[in-house]
Amino acid sequence: MKISEDTVKYVANLARLNLNDTETADMTKHLGNILDYMDSLNNLDTKDVKPMEHVEHVSNVFRDDIIKDSYDIEDILANAPERDEGAFRVPKIV
Repeated sequence: MKISEDTVKYVANLARLNLNDTETADMTKHLGNILDYMDSLNNLDTKDVKPMEHVEHVSNVFRDDIIKDSYDIEDILANAPERDEGAFRVPKIV
């Protein structure tokens, strides 16, 4: 697939890139190579290839939800510098 220098200049303008003539010519060549490669991929037979959602197999690992006793509130607040109604008291931060 061919790409023109005018197209490269148009896209460079959209991307707010200031390309000189040498850079425009190089970019036209590189983008042309990329489009040629993508076009060659379109010619591959992929009818027996399953679509994939991820590169690697992904599965969730769940654990049983087991109810356990919590820690005693007095033990938790034993070393608190300040406490208020069963909670840590901290300075107000705005």
